[in-house]
Amino acid sequence: MLVSFTAAPSISRRFWPVFMRNLLVWKKLAVPSVIGNIAEPLITLVAFGYGLGSMIGQIDGRPYIQFLASGSIVVSAALAATFEALYSAYSRMQMQKTWDSIMNAPIALDDIVFAEMLWAAFKSLFSVAAIMVVIWVLGISREPTMLLALPLLGLVGVTFASVALVFNALAKGYDFFTYYFTLVITPMTFLSGVYFPISQMPGWLQTVAHVLPLTAAVELVRPLILGTPIGDVLRPVCVLAAYAVGGYYLALVLTRRRFFK
Repeated sequence: MLVSFTAAPSISRRFWPVFMRNLLVWKKLAVPSVIGNIAEPLITLVAFGYGLGSMIGQIDGRPYIQFLASGSIVVSAALAATFEALYSAYSRMQMQKTWDSIMNAPIALDDIVFAEMLWAAFKSLFSVAAIMVVIWVLGISREPTMLLALPLLGLVGVTFASVALVFNALAKGYDFFTYYFTLVITPMTFLSGVYFPISQMPGWLQTVAHVLPLTAAVELVRPLILGTPIGDVLRPVCVLAAYAVGGYYLALVLTRRRFFK
């Protein structure tokens, strides 16, 4: 069978059983999975928010812990989606050969990749919802607009899952993902206004920061968490959409090459 690696995505409704299969498997370990995904963001929030925050004081007229919490919830969505689209997806693709088994049914690889992207984004929402509850319980923010952030955090999950699936398609083993986290995710986290305002960085770094998907996500979500007006909505939404669409297409092309070359 001849396969055009660069053909446009061909997605059918058959992606849905793949999504549901991942959901049913995950339900058996849902509680420890959510705890594992929120542990690091919560530790960072408490340690830096209350500890470092007591020395920093206020940023933009608000306590530092509010500034940090509104950024940390975005990082949580990005990391949860990334982990699922890397380690879990790679396990299903390479180690368990689940994808090969699914393709014995009338389900195409395009549907599987699309389902993995949506599943990773959906799973990340459980983590951010749990962190939202903690933020509300601690009184860091109790703005009604927090609920409006959930759809945007879903878009964040889609974006980072799409990009992660690119590296999943290239990986030869789990160790490969260390490069992605060390060289991409960690620097992006520090450059995207999560821990301090972007305006504090040199001009050239601000230019770099403004094209990063995590920066766009923080710009959209932070005002909703804090109950402040959102400035430019179109630009950050377009940035996230561009990374999501471009990431998914590139991931699909590379995954096709991996399976059919």
